[in-house]
Amino acid sequence: MALYSAAAAVLEGLERGDGGIKTLVYNSRFPRVRQLYALVSETLRYSPVLEKLLAGAALLQAEKKLPPQLAKVLVYDLLFGKGLKCGGRWKALARRHRARLEAELARLKVQQKVSRNEDLLVPAQTASPGASQVPRYVRVNTLKTSVDDVIDFFKRQGYSYLGKASSVEELRALSGKKFLLDLHLPELLVFPSQTDFHNNLLYTSGHIILQDKASCLPAFLLGPAAGSHVIDACAAPGNKTSHLAAILKNKGQIFAFDVDTKRLATMNTMLMRAGVTSFQLAQQDFLTVDPRDPKYSKVTYILLDPSCSGSGMVNRVPREEAAPSAERLQALAGFQRKVLSHALRFPALRRLVYSTCSLHQEENEEVVHAVLQEWDSTFRLVNAFPSWPCRGLAAFPGAESCLRASPADTLTHGFFVAVLERHGEGAVAPSSLPAAAEENSQHGEGMEVAPKKRKRKKQWVKE
Repeated sequence: MALYSAAAAVLEGLERGDGGIKTLVYNSRFPRVRQLYALVSETLRYSPVLEKLLAGAALLQAEKKLPPQLAKVLVYDLLFGKGLKCGGRWKALARRHRARLEAELARLKVQQKVSRNEDLLVPAQTASPGASQVPRYVRVNTLKTSVDDVIDFFKRQGYSYLGKASSVEELRALSGKKFLLDLHLPELLVFPSQTDFHNNLLYTSGHIILQDKASCLPAFLLGPAAGSHVIDACAAPGNKTSHLAAILKNKGQIFAFDVDTKRLATMNTMLMRAGVTSFQLAQQDFLTVDPRDPKYSKVTYILLDPSCSGSGMVNRVPREEAAPSAERLQALAGFQRKVLSHALRFPALRRLVYSTCSLHQEENEEVVHAVLQEWDSTFRLVNAFPSWPCRGLAAFPGAESCLRASPADTLTHGFFVAVLERHGEGAVAPSSLPAAAEENSQHGEGMEVAPKKRKRKKQWVKE
């Protein structure tokens, strides 16, 4: 019962606006974080359907002591999940109403002219560019397996492989047990949005990573060469860190920082399962890291994904989707400018990727512009992924070199990415491809340098 109580508490926190899913899950006291995250995510995805079922079956009217969020979680697992895993009175209650709930589910399918539970999510896809519109992206963890082997595995499980996608529209049209290779990223498979892999052997063994496409862009565009020393400045929960390790082929060193002990412990477990070896985790605020420390003298690449408003995340409940106050945006942007400028102080730095899951110009283009002006001509903005359809807002000359992503245009979470390179002595060649892209150069995806416009004690967890 502890799992369902914890999931209900996270849903209540989301409604109050206490934080995002990841923050609330990590801050819960439930020991199996991934199991809790999966249950909350799937309950949220089915939330419109669950609300109709609860209303049609009059469950909350019949059981007045049953909290609404707990009712959602119980009904999700009863009808759509792996079956109730609890005992006691709540399980007895859910089973007592099972026939009414199943009858209401059948009525809903007839009403919407569908035969499968997953198809009940389809109307939400056309109603708004929300979570149910975004496909299920699966990043193949090349530290443990290959794309071809994963494709073969899924084919043996009854999935139909349709080859490499040629357009976003192909991704939008996916349905049933069909999947594609992404048109932009070479190790990303794409499945229909309702596909659930949290109990799949490849996921539990670390052979695949469930990671949104936009979230894969920062490590891909940073593209560190094998053997490089890299900093992941705000690392937890670790998906980007594991992606960096795969690009590095576990050769070199990754220094990963986060201030939260519990998040670092969870991240350490995740990285170990993914087969990542060359990394050090530090419970430390990145702003307190000394760029002149000899430990970081060979750091040539930095991935910076700082705290932000999270306004681009499509799995937020409506109250969280409300725009943050001007004061909060100003405070976030101030922190982001400070941490970006700090990152550029590492003496051997050659390339940096700055990214956020925010839609707000204040946290994105304006931060990059302010810091570039501060550093004058030392760093310049790179025109990353020229064929990517969504570019930065015209907040300053050259801002179109940045990338944006959105559910409507790229079928991803809302995201922003900017690539900065050192200009002058010790700089990378301006027209160089990221290492990840070089191996996939047949796509013609490169990076061109845009003209520069002027105006606590460390606690190492794993080594």
